[in-house]
Amino acid sequence: MADDPKIVLLRTGMAGSLRATFILFAVAATMAPVAAMAQGDGRSGKEVVDAVCGTCHATGANGSPKIGDRKAWSKRAEQGLNGLTKHALEGIRKMPAHGGNTGLSDLEIGRAVTYMVNQSGGHWVEPASVKDLAAERSGQDVVKGQCVKCHQAGVGGAPKIGDKSAWAPRMSQGIDNLVRSAIRGHGGMPPRGGEANLTDGELRKAILYMFDPRSQADSSGAGSNAKGVQPPVIGRSDPNRAVSGNVEVFLGIVSAQTIRSLPMDAIERTMHGGVPTGPDYYHLNISLRDRSSQAPIVNADVSVQIEQVGMGDIGRQSAALEPIALGGASYGAYVQLKGNTAYVFTVRTRTPRSPSPVEVRFEKRI
Repeated sequence: MADDPKIVLLRTGMAGSLRATFILFAVAATMAPVAAMAQGDGRSGKEVVDAVCGTCHATGANGSPKIGDRKAWSKRAEQGLNGLTKHALEGIRKMPAHGGNTGLSDLEIGRAVTYMVNQSGGHWVEPASVKDLAAERSGQDVVKGQCVKCHQAGVGGAPKIGDKSAWAPRMSQGIDNLVRSAIRGHGGMPPRGGEANLTDGELRKAILYMFDPRSQADSSGAGSNAKGVQPPVIGRSDPNRAVSGNVEVFLGIVSAQTIRSLPMDAIERTMHGGVPTGPDYYHLNISLRDRSSQAPIVNADVSVQIEQVGMGDIGRQSAALEPIALGGASYGAYVQLKGNTAYVFTVRTRTPRSPSPVEVRFEKRI
């Protein structure tokens, strides 16, 4: 990725002083749009196995579990995708790290592991790519395709669609708790509502839709101006802008190497105690703006959760973002990210005017 940071600085005068204070308001996109950088060309599990893993696993060479050997794979499958993928990434016994092919992305390895498990009696869902995530179904589509089976009539005590009195006590615990409950399963509801390929984002949108169908936009966009709970929306024209409720969120990512190349007296070099010296560091910047007034939002609490696409707990990290300058509307932190890797950034903000947290997501490939 070529470093070409477009950093917009706002100069604010200081009374009685010729000195100007520069605050970082927004870091514009330094990476290609999601559509252009999506990992749609990443190899499938079968392709990776045929090209790399099959060298040993097709025959069981060097003690590796042979593809199709249900007994050999069932015990290993108990470790889950995260456990098996970790072994493949780090190497185990006679298998070298990344299966001996460092050109394989983490996602491709996860897909290969899934393919071999499924060819040996498993029923795992192949890890998703950024392209898959970008094509998430709307809440309405998910509800009509799956959730109506119980929530339409309230089967087994399930809260009915649109029954706010039934949903309110559940919503009072926060949308995150409801999503986690849907992921794990609750009462008579199986994990992910019995539809294993539903993403966390799709479950979130489905819950919001069932709470108040009128406030949620359908696949054609109808209802997007209705009042009520509004789901996070990733800006279609700008992959670095997302909107939730009345909050606009802007994402910027600049490599630490780029910041180190700035003049020695540049204020950017002093952020967060200085530029880290370790490898693979990037400065993550979040800027907030009121959607109605277009005024910068200051004094907000901002945090981000970062995870590699399709890799679950592996590589997941969280960071609390600091205000970049006194009175500014930008918040940032340094994080470590791998090159040639797709990530999902989940940004959570809590503003002075809206004590309830606002959440949006971005998909990026570094």
